[in-house]
Amino acid sequence: MSERPSAREVLTLVTDEGTFRELPHGTRHAPVDGPLGWPGYDASRARAAERTGEDESVVCGTAGVGGTRAVLIAFEFGFLGGSLGERTGDRLESAYRHARAHRLPVVTLIATGGSRMQEGMLALAQLQRVARESALTRAAGLPHLAVLRDPTTGGGWATLGAGADVVLALPGAQVGFAGSRVRPPDADPSAYTAEAQVAAGSADAVVRPEELRETLGRWLRLLTTPAPRAPVPRALGSAGLPATGWAAVGRARAPGRPRAHAYLDAYFAHRVALGGDRAGGTDPEGMLCGFGESDGRGVAYAAQTGVAARPAGYRAAARLIRLADRLGIPVLTLVDTPGAANDAEAERQGAGAAIAEVFAAVAAARVPITTLVIGEGGSGGALALAAPGNTWATPDSYFSVIAPELAAAILKRPPEEAAATADQLRIRPQDLVELGVGPARRAPPPPPPPPATCRPTPPRQTGSPKRPCGARAG
Repeated sequence: MSERPSAREVLTLVTDEGTFRELPHGTRHAPVDGPLGWPGYDASRARAAERTGEDESVVCGTAGVGGTRAVLIAFEFGFLGGSLGERTGDRLESAYRHARAHRLPVVTLIATGGSRMQEGMLALAQLQRVARESALTRAAGLPHLAVLRDPTTGGGWATLGAGADVVLALPGAQVGFAGSRVRPPDADPSAYTAEAQVAAGSADAVVRPEELRETLGRWLRLLTTPAPRAPVPRALGSAGLPATGWAAVGRARAPGRPRAHAYLDAYFAHRVALGGDRAGGTDPEGMLCGFGESDGRGVAYAAQTGVAARPAGYRAAARLIRLADRLGIPVLTLVDTPGAANDAEAERQGAGAAIAEVFAAVAAARVPITTLVIGEGGSGGALALAAPGNTWATPDSYFSVIAPELAAAILKRPPEEAAATADQLRIRPQDLVELGVGPARRAPPPPPPPPATCRPTPPRQTGSPKRPCGARAG
């Protein structure tokens, strides 16, 4: 393959052998030298066609990608820099409409310098057509994956690239709204790379060419074959219930307790990660988001990792939940945080607004959301991820309106009274059951090992007997 592969070379790289079928397209009648009468424009197009074998800057068709059929849009950079003109817009619109008509996901393989200057504002206006077709496709519940090739700049990045549900990029690709010839002279070129976009949360992953077909195929399977629900994970830690609130806190903070990675590894056959919040940030230490395969079907996940989650992590979780909801994919959330990050930088990054996004995404979701508290459940930063009516808790977890030490401080109690305060707060898993912080039913208890999880149940009727953690309610 050449250093800068052609559109058809890229299509061969990512599609299943012998499955690509090019979509038919009409030919728009164009006046001599285009709509602006740009001198020499016809000759430039003729030379580009002779050089590339294409008559436009995109090739559109359908094919299997790792066994999943999709509509593919591949840019030919050798044709006038992969630029967008009116005929490009025609083909893109037709491809998106075919995807909606046949309920197919869309994969864009982008290599473009932006809009075609020889067609002026008529070329730039094609971005509006693309944005509308993309929005209609999202509204139809179909996923859009983008692969950023070299280069991906201008309006192509700002619509077909950055506007995709999942954004993958080839190593070293030039990616940015500003192309190399229009940037400030002192601009740092390293900021305009695929790797920089992943670090900034604007792209999800850098993928090597030889891994692209498998990666795309995995993403497409997970996003198009949703599970009916997200089953409750098995608890992986201690089996017995804590005797006191302070004991529950100690268990949840124990260094050896199973964390999110262990739960996700046990729950999914494989998984792929969403890499950022699409607003300039990532929080890989505090929040893990992505999609995984459970019993052969797709489940989305947002998992806290036991540290204070940052605003970018909450925005990524909200992005994940909204995407899963649009695609009809159930969501698993794992709660494990002492509380949201509350330092000055977190406030500058919009901590409150980011947490509000998660509360809103969970509240508005139409798909089933299942929550398991696997460690610390610290205040609103934990509650934001908790599914109303379907929240479970492991025996080595607690859930509290605030950490006991902070509660004692607010009440102007000495530090040594934190343990007694923990009991007063009633934060043990069994306390949550008794308080009714959850639904009226429970899943069948898992056989030991590992130990069963606890699910809070509604408040007891007057005079009814107390129920142990995990007992059936109603």
